[in-house]
Amino acid sequence: MQAPEGGSCQPGTTEHTRTMTTSHQPQDRYKAVWFIFFMLGLGTLLPWNFFMTATAYFTNRLDLSHNVSLVTAELSKDIQASATPAAPSSGRNSLTAIFNNVMTLCAMLPLLLFTCLNSFLHQRIPQSVRILGSLVSILLLFLVTAVLVKVQMDPLPFFVITMIKIMLINSFGAILQGSLFGLAGLLPASYTTPIMSGQGLAGIFASVAMICAIASGSELSESAFGYFITACMVVILAIICYLALPKLEFYRYYQQLKLEGPGEQETKLDLISKDPSTARHPPGEESTAVKEEPGVSAPNSQPTSRSHSVKAIFKNISVLAFSVCFIFTITIGLFPAVTAEVKSTIVGTSSWEAYFIPVSCFLTFNIFDWLGRSLTAVFMWPGKDSRWLPSLVVARLVFVPLLLLCNVQPRRYPTVFEHDAWYIFFMAVFAFSNGYLASLCMCFGPKKVQPAEAETAGAIMAFFLCLGLALGAVFSFLFRAIV
Repeated sequence: MQAPEGGSCQPGTTEHTRTMTTSHQPQDRYKAVWFIFFMLGLGTLLPWNFFMTATAYFTNRLDLSHNVSLVTAELSKDIQASATPAAPSSGRNSLTAIFNNVMTLCAMLPLLLFTCLNSFLHQRIPQSVRILGSLVSILLLFLVTAVLVKVQMDPLPFFVITMIKIMLINSFGAILQGSLFGLAGLLPASYTTPIMSGQGLAGIFASVAMICAIASGSELSESAFGYFITACMVVILAIICYLALPKLEFYRYYQQLKLEGPGEQETKLDLISKDPSTARHPPGEESTAVKEEPGVSAPNSQPTSRSHSVKAIFKNISVLAFSVCFIFTITIGLFPAVTAEVKSTIVGTSSWEAYFIPVSCFLTFNIFDWLGRSLTAVFMWPGKDSRWLPSLVVARLVFVPLLLLCNVQPRRYPTVFEHDAWYIFFMAVFAFSNGYLASLCMCFGPKKVQPAEAETAGAIMAFFLCLGLALGAVFSFLFRAIV
């Protein structure tokens, strides 16, 4: 059984017992648990963001590896033989050309598959194994990646090994992300926000690292090595934070509620459903246990299989699940496949051209996405049952024509929004709406079901988030072909 939210489901049949239980509810001193969830969110996406930032290193490495092979061939062959390197060159060009597309495919498919598996199998594998095992595995993969920066390899083996690492990193990342959202579902709704905020900050770190690398003029291999070592340090810090989590009283309080026997949980829910006026809730928190949600039967009437429980939970959170899926379908469909192809119209002879995409596209997106995610810590509108939320989600479709009509090059149709200011403004609103609406959906999802089912709801929401990422990767080809 899972933990109820924020003390809304305390045992006891008398006002005295309820008052005593509420008074003993611990506080998150120094926001330690909030900070740990923030660091875990940062550790979830920062490694992958650094990996994407180093895309130029990987494509350049394929070229460099091929050039080394050509030099070796020229030293060992006569002039006539060395004058016919057409086949290797074609292979090298093919690998470089398809790198981004294959990388996206190798990233999204395992992400979707393992998030789906985590949604159904998370109760059979201990939480510590899923989270700690994933973090350690990602750490080892990035250590191997950092070591390989110093190892010379031929193009094809390097390409294959890189794609295998991408698949493994995203497989473990999917398990980690789904488990974290499920874990946050056991706590009050505000504890999903630090995960989303930490993930948003990961993008900012990667964007700043990209800009600093351009400004320093350092070699791509040196920059990539720095990315991978930094990612390793962040993952180690995330591991330390997770190990410290069970030592905090606030976290242990909710874990203890999770470990209570089914009989006691059933008794508490029965008592509260019979007398809703006696339930106590922390300020700003809304109980999900005091009312029967349609399609979700109470725990004392759940002798059925767990598959039925998952169906019932999904029925209750389906609007939010499809909303977060739609949000990321639109976002990934445009960013960065379309937005990174916009060219500056005011660059002239200045160095702004080198910084235009890193600043106007990546840094602007990540800053405003992070601001949108973080705003939900202090402001949550519309509510989880409001029709405004899905309406605002669907309204994000307007960004498809707006961004396609910017100066995306090459293009077949006239540009409508030529000036760089239009593009930067659209990117800021596009990113802010993505972060804010996605964070709202992820916060509200586990609060739409019974407290005992919050972890499963969080895992389902994480699956639909990843489904949106995968669909967005598919639609990115369509959006780019329209221009």
